[in-house]
Amino acid sequence: MSGGEPLRIGNASGFYGDRFDALREMLTGGPLDVLTGDYLAELTMLILGRDRLKDPARGYATTFLRQLEEGLGLAAGRGVRLVTNAGGLNPAGLADAVRELADRVGVPVRVAHVEGDDLLAWGPALPERGREPGGGWGEGVLTANAYLGGGGIAACLRAGADVVVTGRVTDAALVSGAAQAHFGWRPEDFDPLAGAVVAGHVLECGAQATGGNYSFFGAHDVRRPGFPLAEISADGSCVITKHPGTGGAVTTGTVTAQLLYETSGARYAGPDVTARLDTARLTQDGPDRVRIDGVRGEAPPPSLKAGLTRLGGWRNEVTFVLTGLDVAAKAELVRAQMDAAFDAAGRRPAEVRWTLARTDRADADVQEEASALLRLVVRDADPDAVGRVVSGAAVELALASYPGFHVTAPPAKGAPYGVFEAVAVDPARVAHRAVLPDGSRVAVAPPRTTREPARLPDPPLPAPLPDGPTRRVQLGRVAGARSGDKGGDANIGVWAVSDDAWRWLAHTLTADLLRHLLPETADLAVTRHVLPNLRALNFTVEGLLGEGVAAQARFDPQAKGLGEWLRSRHLDIPEALL
Repeated sequence: MSGGEPLRIGNASGFYGDRFDALREMLTGGPLDVLTGDYLAELTMLILGRDRLKDPARGYATTFLRQLEEGLGLAAGRGVRLVTNAGGLNPAGLADAVRELADRVGVPVRVAHVEGDDLLAWGPALPERGREPGGGWGEGVLTANAYLGGGGIAACLRAGADVVVTGRVTDAALVSGAAQAHFGWRPEDFDPLAGAVVAGHVLECGAQATGGNYSFFGAHDVRRPGFPLAEISADGSCVITKHPGTGGAVTTGTVTAQLLYETSGARYAGPDVTARLDTARLTQDGPDRVRIDGVRGEAPPPSLKAGLTRLGGWRNEVTFVLTGLDVAAKAELVRAQMDAAFDAAGRRPAEVRWTLARTDRADADVQEEASALLRLVVRDADPDAVGRVVSGAAVELALASYPGFHVTAPPAKGAPYGVFEAVAVDPARVAHRAVLPDGSRVAVAPPRTTREPARLPDPPLPAPLPDGPTRRVQLGRVAGARSGDKGGDANIGVWAVSDDAWRWLAHTLTADLLRHLLPETADLAVTRHVLPNLRALNFTVEGLLGEGVAAQARFDPQAKGLGEWLRSRHLDIPEALL
């Protein structure tokens, strides 16, 4: 393994559409060895799939290519290597485009890419689940991609690549693959690999590690947070920081929030290693510096996760504004009128969902504050069933319904929606390959050792706080939260702001109490995981998001605000904590 100075890896993108000038900012703001960019998400794969239908030469994140018009020269001049999953569904196509750009701007670089994640191109890897009797995948499947590890990235970097383009790898693999190449870790070096995976998970969402989307945002100036970087050592430990002079903050709180984001229990399974989040230790190592060490690793699971996206059908929505008095009666009237219109047309959509959001308040000084929102969402396999049948019926009520009738936007025709499904595939049947700068292909072997990541027993809870007076206030007074989506499930990470608050939180916030505080989850399976090192609880709410973000099954389709809703709920909290 290489020793000496740590490997400095930064990140310049957390999603397709992130801050465009971040790549330049990271390249010019301070020293780096590697700069990563994460452009992919479940919804992004659907978007790229639709792009590829229009033009088979597309299917990658074009933003990255535009950023390189200036950034390629900056990176080459500073000796920074670029690793990105912007290749999406067409990593070879983006790699070729980078070469063409390099020739045009006069910056000679060695470009490599990673392939093999596209399961539609490698039929033998496809699992039986979801197949039709004839062996195919039926109509509507746009993408089917395995989440690869960092082995292909490491092979490209070891071969001297200056730019590495991948398709669907795990987000953390952008960092762990670069660290694996630099330090010469073997596949069985599970502890350092796990440390790098944890560092990659902290970096992958960009400014979320530096104060963005942070519960206690008022404690720092987060108007324009900088992007994060990790100083990774040969043992896998790291320091999370940011370039000097950039906005935001790096604290144990901001890093804890990101560690909990879109994870679940103590075992964070990936294609190269299962990282034990319960072993991670966070310490403030100076201003805007958080050290993460102690992370243990275990063999990866025997199967790879793969994500399928398909067209789920057609949807439409209309939001009716109900102002002033008798909101419930007005909602009942318009629902009855729309139901009658569907019956008269003889084309009732397969799914009709109504949601009344009581955003109104009594005696309001502003009209908008006197108004509630009644949202109608319809879905059907037939576009005609959600088109004129719905929009026409809503328009025709304009002068014939409740007093003050209006809608937030003119009713429109239906639009297609997508569905995400996660399945398991055999790694031995996935053609994971590194395509090196000289064009040669190197196969990346699947793990020799695997282990099913069974749930660990819950650790002992801390001693409870002694009894004392309480005050009914918001949970957010003593706890932060961050939430997100994994397919149709929602994740809510909750962490305590102090040791005493943790003693109270660990005994108080059970899965049953969470279902009570968030009534939308009352009938769903909720699993609680306890992470004492982080003074945190992590909850998984199964099925809250239906068929995933692309299906837009609820008001907040990615569960981004779910944690903040939980923090706003009132509990009897010990006064000693307040």
